[in-house]
Amino acid sequence: MTTQSKPATDATPDADVVTIEYDNGVAWVTLNRPDKRNAMNPALNARMHAVLDELEADDRCQVLVLTGAGESFSAGMDLKEYFRETEAKGHIAVRRAQRDSYGWWRRLRWFEKPTIAMVNGWCFGGAFSPLFACDLAVAADEAQFGVSEINWGIIPGGNVTKVLADLMTQREALYYIMTGETFDGRKAAEMKLVNLSVPREQLRARVRALADTLLEKNPLTLKAAKDAFKRVVEMPFDAAEDYLVVRQESLNFLDKTEGRKQGIKQFIDDKTYRPGLGAYKRG
Repeated sequence: MTTQSKPATDATPDADVVTIEYDNGVAWVTLNRPDKRNAMNPALNARMHAVLDELEADDRCQVLVLTGAGESFSAGMDLKEYFRETEAKGHIAVRRAQRDSYGWWRRLRWFEKPTIAMVNGWCFGGAFSPLFACDLAVAADEAQFGVSEINWGIIPGGNVTKVLADLMTQREALYYIMTGETFDGRKAAEMKLVNLSVPREQLRARVRALADTLLEKNPLTLKAAKDAFKRVVEMPFDAAEDYLVVRQESLNFLDKTEGRKQGIKQFIDDKTYRPGLGAYKRG
């Protein structure tokens, strides 16, 4: 069942800078400033905190898809509102704006439910941070990516440089940082900046299919698995071994449905399930 798009919070005039559409377990979250190519201004960044609060507690959201209205995912930070107008208010205003933007990207990275970035069009500069924060990413072949900061006298900040260092080879990252050249969704998939790219007219259907795959899985296991990966990337091998043992033991305690036992029972006793070919039957 699909419900109409709704503002993140109806009580404020800026609520419609982000909209939510609920559809059979998926919350489609849309950055909604199409006239500004969905550039992230202070109002949008503040609203995303409310959106994430809402969706973590809403059972209608089992998978979150982040996308942009119109022809863009996001053109990055709003140069007028985020930079010029905020800087005119002084150092503390700048720090507050940074905390709001960096804060929701960090919260998205550790969100309680699986997240997918659906890159439908322009993805520039600061938009690389929420792109990276999502667990998975699918792009339109026609989408345009770029880190154009070099062209107007700044470095890719807001952890964009860190994103490129983590997701691209050193040569590729430095090439695009230093030249400011753009690349399309196919190239983004080739460089593993996104998982895959498809023609734009197939984008939503492909993301829906991916979300449906995730909806079949045990949600507690999904959360534990994605967080475990993000933690062990920065750990030495022995520490990762210990952490993963404890993480699994914690999951066994938290999962009151005893999914691990259910899967083993369906495989060994019931012979209704083959682990390599899909998810065990929940519920």
